[in-house]
Amino acid sequence: MAKTGIIGAGSWGCALAFVLNQNGHEVTVWSALKEEIEMLKREHEHKDKLPGVRLEGRISFTLDLKEAVCGMDLLVLAVPSVYTRSTAKQMAAYVSSGQIVVCVAKGIEETTLMTLSEIVEEEIPAAEAAVMCGPSHAEEVGAKLPTTVVAGAKMRKTAEYIQSMFMNEVFRVYTSPDVLGMELGGALKNVIALAAGMADGLGFGDNTKAALITRGMEEIRRLAVKMGADAQTLNGLTGIGDLIVTCASRHSRNRRAGMLMGQGATMQQAMDEVKMVVEGVYSAKAAIELSRKYDVSMPIIEQVNKVLFEDKPVKEAVTELMLRDKKPEYAVLGWERENGNDSN
Repeated sequence: MAKTGIIGAGSWGCALAFVLNQNGHEVTVWSALKEEIEMLKREHEHKDKLPGVRLEGRISFTLDLKEAVCGMDLLVLAVPSVYTRSTAKQMAAYVSSGQIVVCVAKGIEETTLMTLSEIVEEEIPAAEAAVMCGPSHAEEVGAKLPTTVVAGAKMRKTAEYIQSMFMNEVFRVYTSPDVLGMELGGALKNVIALAAGMADGLGFGDNTKAALITRGMEEIRRLAVKMGADAQTLNGLTGIGDLIVTCASRHSRNRRAGMLMGQGATMQQAMDEVKMVVEGVYSAKAAIELSRKYDVSMPIIEQVNKVLFEDKPVKEAVTELMLRDKKPEYAVLGWERENGNDSN
């Protein structure tokens, strides 16, 4: 049995607390919100964000960050990405040398263009930063439906330790050294999911959804590889796998927000209706800045930004995407015969 601290009591933090408890570990869940902790202590269930999932057994809840961090064998940082830096800054005083901090949120910091593990490394130098992501909606994890994710770290033993902590008969964990590729896939897919939701809101069909997923993945892959990630990572669970589930699932808050915008809601109205943090809105600006920094064409993400921040009508954005200049799907592929002659 290990002692684990879950920093953040949202749907994903509570779902992972449930998994760790099922695996026999002692879990302490922290939140900065007094009313949230009081509800969890009283109900042993997050009535708002993860209803129906009982958080009982060796799970305790606290407002005291020191209590949730000190002496823990593993720390899981599960606050929304926009609060990663501020929370890590608070944690720093209590984290001991070599203590593992697993980032499980998905996002890129808008002002610095840093990934979440990079923020942890900067704010908590003593920590060993790692990540865990993949196609994994909290609602399904809490219902013990089969789910597969990836644990990423710079050192194999760290990733394998996280794997051993979480893995069971319904929660399978792979390992990977490509932390950058995992984080970029996890963050940027949320922006594409907004576009997929917008298409749903406009009443478009499966053809449109398939195109957005496929071409969106190509945009993510181009940028990730340019930044130093491995293309194979984007073909896996934390790339195409995560993108598919976020673009298609009824549980996806990014898809839901996009759908509302496709139906005419403003960005703020959509976020208010979803009532949870819509990570894609916060990652969209960072994504377009990264595309400019690394000179990578990302037309879907560009149009999403225009809808979000320039009040561009969703239908107009779709039309502009469809009427872009003619081009091959993959320019690197050559023709065996061209202009009636052998290309050789």
